[in-house]
Amino acid sequence: MPNLLSLNSYHYPRGGSDVVYLEHAGMFEAAGWNNTFFSMKHPRNLPCKDERHFTETVDWEFASGALDKARSALASVYNREARSKLRALIAERKPDIAHAHCIYHHLTPAVFPVLAEAGVPIVLTAHDLKLACPAYKMMNADGICERCRTGGRWNVVTNRCIKNSLAASAVVGVEAYVHALLGSYRKHLTRVVAPSRFYRDKLIEWGWEAERIAYIPNFVPPADDRFTGGYEGNILYFGRLSEEKGLATLVRAAAASGVPVDLVGTGPQREELEVLIAELNAPVRLLGRLDGDALWTCVGQARAVVLPSEWYENAPMSALEAMQLARPVIGADIGGIPELLNESGAGTSFPSGDVAALAGELARFQTMSASDLSALGQVGSQHVRREFSRERYVERMQALYSDCMA
Repeated sequence: MPNLLSLNSYHYPRGGSDVVYLEHAGMFEAAGWNNTFFSMKHPRNLPCKDERHFTETVDWEFASGALDKARSALASVYNREARSKLRALIAERKPDIAHAHCIYHHLTPAVFPVLAEAGVPIVLTAHDLKLACPAYKMMNADGICERCRTGGRWNVVTNRCIKNSLAASAVVGVEAYVHALLGSYRKHLTRVVAPSRFYRDKLIEWGWEAERIAYIPNFVPPADDRFTGGYEGNILYFGRLSEEKGLATLVRAAAASGVPVDLVGTGPQREELEVLIAELNAPVRLLGRLDGDALWTCVGQARAVVLPSEWYENAPMSALEAMQLARPVIGADIGGIPELLNESGAGTSFPSGDVAALAGELARFQTMSASDLSALGQVGSQHVRREFSRERYVERMQALYSDCMA
């Protein structure tokens, strides 16, 4: 049986990319592959037979003292421990192919030459735009930013693109220059998986060879149909409450249209949104975090789901999960959102950041009949279940692996 080596900074479901890393390995195990894992040690890690090879935790922001911070900062740029431990793991487990997810600042791209020296093909999933933008998002405090493409990577420092912090931005700037000089990505990655056509095209625009970028959409876990209800709920946003998600625009659009909107989730923008809702007397409810059955019951009753993003989304899981539960989607025309709506026919788009346009769409969906909402929802549900199933994902990924190992 072939042996898959999966690399990721976290071996527990900390965020969306970590869930993909874990579930990807699980699907390949079900398909008959052997699994090997390489990650960092952490108290929340899931049990793993390979954990003795994991590196110590690297997080320079939480290091105490100047010396520890300096050591952690260096390790977050180029992790020597990860190189030596990975070399031992490869010798023991002899993987046939490696698939990296989010390894930046922890395992670091320093692991790629080790894999290449051992003759192991390397696939990396672009869960973000890190391969082009040192700050992942192509966004700074002023909005969308692509200055590093023509003006040099040091823009990440001068614009304080990481948490508006000079120190954090400097570490990321150094990391970007070091790995560009070493060719850590360009020399050693066999293929890059882009979960959206937008990300594929954006990476090519930034100089990646088209033949090295494979469009393979993410999978969506099967929906529980008992959560698919009517359309008596409010228009819903569910996800992180943060500035790039366009939620201030959504609150203003709700106030302008008078259409009730529910926000589910937590994040750094909550207090700001509370103030804005009160100032505008907007018909918006902040429902906080919901998990499991409570979340899916809420989504499955929503009139529609809205994604008002103002940054380059990849292939947002909230859109796919909403479609799977037969919810129409109102999405900003930015990043990978339009392709999901255009290909599925499950909703409509509006110009990102345009309050008046979004207010118009909220009003239109608020007055739409249940039968029309259901028709849109069913089209989207069928599309997601056909194109974003686990089976299709494994089929596409196995074809890519076969090509890489040939």
